[in-house]
Parts: sequence; C-alpha cells; structure tokens
Amino acid sequence: MTRLSSAVRGLITALAALLAVTAASAPARAKTEPKAPKDFVALRSVDPTIIQEMRYFTPHNFVGERIDGYQQPICILTRPAAEALHKAQTRLLHRGYTLKVYDCYRPQRAVNHFVRWAEDLDDQAMKGEFYPNVDKTRLFEDGYIAEKSGHSRGSTMDLTIVKLPAKPTRPYHPGDSLVPCFAPKDERFPDNSVDMGTGFDCFDTLAHTLDPRVQGQQRANRLLLKSTLEGLGFVNLAEEWWHYTFQPEPYPNTYFDFPVSWKSLNGRH
Repeated sequence: MTRLSSAVRGLITALAALLAVTAASAPARAKTEPKAPKDFVALRSVDPTIIQEMRYFTPHNFVGERIDGYQQPICILTRPAAEALHKAQTRLLHRGYTLKVYDCYRPQRAVNHFVRWAEDLDDQAMKGEFYPNVDKTRLFEDGYIAEKSGHSRGSTMDLTIVKLPAKPTRPYHPGDSLVPCFAPKDERFPDNSVDMGTGFDCFDTLAHTLDPRVQGQQRANRLLLKSTLEGLGFVNLAEEWWHYTFQPEPYPNTYFDFPVSWKSLNGRH
C-alpha cells in the first residue's frame, strides 16, 4: 500500500506540474485581438454609396507600405459619425457628387507605425509625392506626425468629394514615378476626386483648408466639403482640408487599438 500510495502521489504531482505549465502558457496561445465597442460600425452598413479608398491598406501613402493594423480595406466609425456622414452623402448626391473616404478609425498600432517611420530619417522613399518641401526632421515639430491621433477615437475621418458618375482609378504600384502632391491635378497621381488644390496627405501648407493661395474652383470645392459637413456637426482640422471629426465624440479620451477588420466588429456587417 505504501509503494502504491507513493506512486499515486507521484502521478498526482506530475499531473499538477503539467497543468501548471499548461495554464502558464495558455494566455500566450489564446491571446486574441481587442474588439470594437458595440457602437462602432462599418460605414458600408450605414451608407453603401460612399466610395472607400482606404489608403493605409495599400502602399500608396507617405510610408510606402501597408500600415500596421489595417487588415482589411474597410471604413469603421462610431455609429453617430457614420450616420452623420450618411446625411452629408444624401445632400451631396442631390447635387451630383459623392463622398469618398481615405481613412476612418485608425488603430493606435498604426499611429505607432507612423512614429517609427518618422524617426527613421533614412527612409524617404515617398518624399517626392507627400512631403517634397518638408525636411523629415521637422515632421513632429510641424505637427504632421504625432504619437496620438483623433482617428483612434473612432469619430474622425479623411475624405473628399467625387463628381458623379465616378471614374475608375488605377491602383498605385510601388516604384511608380512620384509627382509632388501640390502639382496641377492632371500631373499628380490620378484620383477621381474633384480638384482640392493638393492630393490627400499632402505635408504642405497648401493643404491648409483656407490657405489664401488656393482660389477659384479648388477653393470652391474645399468650401463645398466644409459647409456640407460642418452643417451636420463635423469640425475641420484647419491644417488638412480632408480631415473632419464628428462632435460630440462618443469617446473623446479613448484611443483604441483593435484592428481594422470585419472580425473586430464581431460580424456586425
């Protein structure tokens, strides 16, 4: 009996040790991505007519590669922001235009990616298009890059206007020749939007919404976007004609990090 009891005790001890090791390693294996709060939605589920050209899912951006956290090319927003955007779209459709979004909710890991890129002064692959006149050492000081972004709170989007019927646009291919973002529209990389005076994500003072050098139809186009959105609760960032935040924000002090994907929405298509 003594030998049997000792054997049983030994077996129990071994099993306990195995369970302890399994339990300790389980969190690493079972790690899951954070999910979006229930009041985050895919813009397409609120308004499928708004064009989506999610630039950070592609290499056509100032970094030159897909940005961390963009697992699928979809626009995710808080529901109040998405519903307000739907109202803006309805108004523009009556005038023969449609909205097009370039970016919506942006996870914190994407912002971290921007910061790492900005700190790597040797990586200037996309300078010719996105920041031809800006020294990369000044990106933080001049406010083009920051460690936090309002996009991560879920109610900020980057967008433009497209004249209907919308013309198709060709995809960007890494290695394409780069033209300054403030060059005449017919010289810049083709975009089916109306002429706003600069391309999206142009690191230049010409991108300031009310820059006095931007006049004529370019200024009229900026003001059309501005007046349409501001009448519905959106606030423009004065330094970027494309950047708007819906207010009041549901999450004014929270910076989320769930990936841009359908899975983050728990199947809420």
